[in-house]
Amino acid sequence: MKPLTPIALAAALASTANAAPPEPDARPRTTTDAAQQQAVQDTATDIASITADRGIVTRPGRFTIEPSFSHAHSNATRVAVEGYTIIPALLIGLINISEIQRDIFVSAVSLKYGFTSRLEGSVRIPYLSIREDLREREIFQGTPVDTLRESSGDGLGDVELAVRYQLNDGLDGWPYLIGVFRAKAPTGDGPYDVKQRVLTDNSGNPIGIELAERPTGSGFWSVEPGLSFIYPTDPAVLFGNLSYVWTIKEEQGFENGGTVDPGDVVRFGFGMGFAFNERTSFSLGYDHSVIRKTTFEHNNDLFAANFDRIQVGSLSFGLSHRLSPATTLSLTVAVGVTDNAPNSEITLKLPINL
Repeated sequence: MKPLTPIALAAALASTANAAPPEPDARPRTTTDAAQQQAVQDTATDIASITADRGIVTRPGRFTIEPSFSHAHSNATRVAVEGYTIIPALLIGLINISEIQRDIFVSAVSLKYGFTSRLEGSVRIPYLSIREDLREREIFQGTPVDTLRESSGDGLGDVELAVRYQLNDGLDGWPYLIGVFRAKAPTGDGPYDVKQRVLTDNSGNPIGIELAERPTGSGFWSVEPGLSFIYPTDPAVLFGNLSYVWTIKEEQGFENGGTVDPGDVVRFGFGMGFAFNERTSFSLGYDHSVIRKTTFEHNNDLFAANFDRIQVGSLSFGLSHRLSPATTLSLTVAVGVTDNAPNSEITLKLPINL
């Protein structure tokens, strides 16, 4: 290669000075992309968390206080037949019809903290108020007169501790995958902690046991590992979850059946949501629980028959509105679609980010 002459060198320097400035480095674009990704995560969290706690983990260093209030109403009618039939149209015996109405009010406070960009810890403290009315006719008595009995219960519910970990970044067409481990402590009064009354017939023979007041807790420790996903698309956000609740068996005394093992629960749900604008979003989802039957070490009632599993399903829809950059108000309405689910449940939440 020939050396450059002074004239050629000067021309080269002049062309370099007049050239267009270099392209900016990738850092601003990376920062912008990260901000956009964070905005997508916040929107997906607001949408997915309307009907359930399925949002992406809390930002690192952020503390969230979430007060909530819910009301669940149940109404069921039971028919008990004591007798036998001579022909399909003729019954010899007694028919006992009872109607139960139950209202459960839950006031709760949830505290969440983001330890890292993928790890979140939370605690939920509920307070329950339960009202139950039972209308029935005197058992084993041929009377047309209905009787009305009332029972209630108020107190602290089962405190819940949870750890959630985000498994991926939701890039390359993958949904956000979040693993969760939840533990529930028996801080509320369980069915074996409240007073019991023995029911007897006219001859004084025991025919059953009823609770003097409504329990506010399960009375057992339980742990729940699970997995949830959130998939932002345009214009919808898809979400779902799958978990398994393992309730630890405990000794409750011989009169209560010895060691009681409550049935484990398989829970799953799915749904989708839309953002109307930057502040308001709508969500629709379905949640289902399959509850196994409770087993006793000593089966004191040889004539009792129970189903192997109970199905509890509910369809929910909710509306969320961002009041400020740090506060969001959400309202959820759930309607039971199985016999064992509450007829209706209304939940109001107000998460506040600090």
